[in-house]
Amino acid sequence: MHNGNHDVIVVGAGFAGLACAHEIAKAGRRVCVIDRKRDLGGRLHTTGILVEEALANPLFTDLPAGIHHSVSSVKLYAPGLESIELTAPGYRFHTTDTPALMRWLGEQAVTAGVDMRLGCAFREAQATAHGWHLPGVGQCRYLVGADGARSRVAAYFELGRVRDLLHGVEYEYDGAGLRRPDALHCFISRRWAPGYIGWIAQTPRGVQAGLAQRLRPGAPPPDVAAFLAHVAPLVGLSIVRKPDSIRAGLIPCGGPVRPRVGRHVLLAGDAAGVVSPVTAGGIHSGLRHGAEVGRALGQALDSGIPPQASSIRAIPAWRRKRALRWAFDHLQWDWPFDLLLKSPPLRRMAEQIYFHRRGRAPSSP
Repeated sequence: MHNGNHDVIVVGAGFAGLACAHEIAKAGRRVCVIDRKRDLGGRLHTTGILVEEALANPLFTDLPAGIHHSVSSVKLYAPGLESIELTAPGYRFHTTDTPALMRWLGEQAVTAGVDMRLGCAFREAQATAHGWHLPGVGQCRYLVGADGARSRVAAYFELGRVRDLLHGVEYEYDGAGLRRPDALHCFISRRWAPGYIGWIAQTPRGVQAGLAQRLRPGAPPPDVAAFLAHVAPLVGLSIVRKPDSIRAGLIPCGGPVRPRVGRHVLLAGDAAGVVSPVTAGGIHSGLRHGAEVGRALGQALDSGIPPQASSIRAIPAWRRKRALRWAFDHLQWDWPFDLLLKSPPLRRMAEQIYFHRRGRAPSSP
């Protein structure tokens, strides 16, 4: 690829970056996406689990059926491994063949007119009269940092930095199966996942199992192998080999950063801290925020008026979830969950967190 002029250069070909690029391309503007990975399906840092709202995003129109697997309920396990099942009418989670999903999204972006530059890392930007020049890439009016929790764009331009993080590790076992492939199995345990949860789910490729915990100086990484030795028989997972792939990454959990907008520079998705402080769900939020940033840039390019952070919607306040995050960080003990797991208040709170509204108890077999 040769250097060129673009209206917008997006750094990062994740969910937020691709959603942003799609909106700009849809507006008839020239947009380039750069990513240091040479393969969008390689070195992933996401679980790839989609909530129902995310699958309704226009970015997933015509998503091939073999890429996602529907999950109709959540089985929530207390530290003592007692469980309750949570459902909501018409609500589904969707696990994915995440490498295939990211490659497909990249192909869709190219079809939409996005100039994709893989194997191209962001290192520096030189100011021009009307925007920025990225050596080896070209010039642009606006630059978008959608390059994750450790955003190089945010650091380079001295914008808001993500400080509060979870550390997640996930194993994948190709071809494996669960006794209940229709359930997302979630485990609360201060021992295995202080500050967050463990999870096991069926995917189109096999089974994914992971842990995330609050990132603290000197803390060891999540011990997924020991966690699985403890819980795998409960879900019918037979572990007889090493995982076929391992993912690891940092997840923002402190809410949106400030500032998110600089001189012709904007942050989107994880780089902007737009991730639920409690559930760590960043895909749906990133899709919405990335698309909103793209629309704001389209308007700015038409009007000549730079966008302001206050004009970019799709950032929830998350006041209640930020309070729950504080409680989970400072007041997490195992015994209340063991004691109260089947109580109506805990069920209602879990339903609100997982389904954003009250669910219903599953009918008896």
